[in-house]
Amino acid sequence: MGKFINEFKEFAVKGNAVDMAVGVIIGGAFGKIVTSIVNDIIMPPIGWLIGGVKFTDLKCELPSIDLGLEKLEPVTINYGNFLQTMFDFVIIAFCVFMLVKGINKMARKKAEKPAAPPAPPAPSAEEKLLTEIRDLLKQGK
Repeated sequence: MGKFINEFKEFAVKGNAVDMAVGVIIGGAFGKIVTSIVNDIIMPPIGWLIGGVKFTDLKCELPSIDLGLEKLEPVTINYGNFLQTMFDFVIIAFCVFMLVKGINKMARKKAEKPAAPPAPPAPSAEEKLLTEIRDLLKQGK
């Protein structure tokens, strides 16, 4: 049991697990913000422009059915909620796309920075010998 707990501690403390947890928490909060933007800021003016329609009220009601012994109550297909949820998704997907695009751009800039030129290779034994001979000839020996 102690080994299991130690393995779990090692996993939980690793940067990847912590980063992932932070990402999930921030993503959940971001989703709530986008939903509020869509529900409270974007959709009301759109509904107003198309005649005072509230998107969450858009639905198609299926009629009730009388089966003799029992009567099935009418049900609704709430396509307005679906449209609003789709709009949420498009905005979140666009924001994630822009975030990933920005991160990739920064990563490319970092990768494009010119690396320091490699040090010239050390002279071979033959080159050293030739250099010594040249220096001796220059000295007149």
